[in-house]
Amino acid sequence: MDNVVIRALTTMEELKQMQEIETAVWQMPPLPVHQTFTALNNGGIILGAFDDKKLIGFLYSFAGFDGHVSYICSHMLGILPAYRASGLGVQMKIKQAEIARDMGYQMITWTFDPLESRNAYLNLHKLGATGAVYKENYYGSMTDELNAGLPTDRIHIKWDITKNHTVPNIPFTKENVLLDMSKEDYPLITDIFYSNPFKTAEGFYMAIPSNFQDIKQADFQLAKEWRMETRKVFQALFENGYQARDLIKDHTGKCNYYAFTK
Repeated sequence: MDNVVIRALTTMEELKQMQEIETAVWQMPPLPVHQTFTALNNGGIILGAFDDKKLIGFLYSFAGFDGHVSYICSHMLGILPAYRASGLGVQMKIKQAEIARDMGYQMITWTFDPLESRNAYLNLHKLGATGAVYKENYYGSMTDELNAGLPTDRIHIKWDITKNHTVPNIPFTKENVLLDMSKEDYPLITDIFYSNPFKTAEGFYMAIPSNFQDIKQADFQLAKEWRMETRKVFQALFENGYQARDLIKDHTGKCNYYAFTK
């Protein structure tokens, strides 16, 4: 990827090219150019990744404010399929953070589907962001290929771009796994979860499929079961003061494990 250049998009024509990437990635109508252009000129950051002169990915974010501090809301990261395994997503997020710091921001926030391992690994493990809040069916019903038919549960990420990433040190034992994957690929909530261990334990692990979209294509009911069973565990963890801090890959290649700490 040495020939790929990441830079800010600044013109209407470039934003129209971004629409083509949106359509290719999500198979749904793209954001209006007048909206993205307005966000760009009012504290937002929109990046494009170019292979020579060809736009192959984009990162769209706009300014946010919670009544106390301002931050960047990172709303969409889209990369053409042929370029997704190249580490480009990490490079674009790092460039976004660099620009955001130069603009005076200290925080970047976004949401992602907690069952998408690729996104979780990028957000938590590679970037060192924190999964701070669980939002049940956040966007309601969506019809694009990735989301159609399932509740749109999301984890709300908070990325403090002023601090270095620290990896939580939690022993991986049967006593701190709240949800695992069975031999038949089903979600299996463990007895540990039902023992209500949240008052004393420093951290926990829980499994998600390594490729949730493959499961959805092969067995939609199994995908739905993963959504509903993991929701129970996610909500319990967040409600008891835990946050998602990392994602580790299992040696089987079938699942990965979230790491949660207080």
